[in-house]
Amino acid sequence: MKTQARTLTQPVITESISEQILGPRRKQVGLFGGTFNPVHNGHLIMAEAVGTALGLNQIRFMPDNQPPHVDAKEAIAAKHRVAMLELAIQDNPRFGLELTEIQRGGVSYTYDTMVGLKRLHPDTDYYFIIGADMVNYLPKWSRIDDLVKLVTFVGVKRRGYMPQSAYPILWVDAPMIDISSTQLRERIRTGASTRYLIPDAVRTYIEKEGLYLDEH
Repeated sequence: MKTQARTLTQPVITESISEQILGPRRKQVGLFGGTFNPVHNGHLIMAEAVGTALGLNQIRFMPDNQPPHVDAKEAIAAKHRVAMLELAIQDNPRFGLELTEIQRGGVSYTYDTMVGLKRLHPDTDYYFIIGADMVNYLPKWSRIDDLVKLVTFVGVKRRGYMPQSAYPILWVDAPMIDISSTQLRERIRTGASTRYLIPDAVRTYIEKEGLYLDEH
């Protein structure tokens, strides 16, 4: 007499013990804001260093629409800056884009951005990445005392700048790569080489679109 084997179905466990006790694990996301005019290898190296050092789930590059600087910068159209960022980060699964400031339009105040992002993603802790040279400008940021309650600032150490601030900063070491978008735009305008300074896909895009050739 044959007996039919009985299959026991085990319950599917979708949460770890710690998640069952403490609740779902919060996402850790870095935000790298800037004009990215154009994005270059220095940006990518800095973002990778921060993501690795802090063990972040993702680094999102966040191009601004119109920076609230006293010395207002003239940037090319947002569609080109976004397209170059997409090309620059396409091979790194840790990198992503955050387009909230482009979509909102107007002057890009970080406080307004963070209020919106925290409302949309209450399960996420944000780390805002800035170079050591920008730390000195924090007192001039709009609603900075309220902003530091919404986000953790990450300062990337840089030669010639002391890692100190009146505001809470999480300092991170990164390879010292002295590249600036201003210098790159001038090199492009004058026909100088930008190889190894800008990702190859971005250099190809700039050449195809004829960007930065008419700057003065």
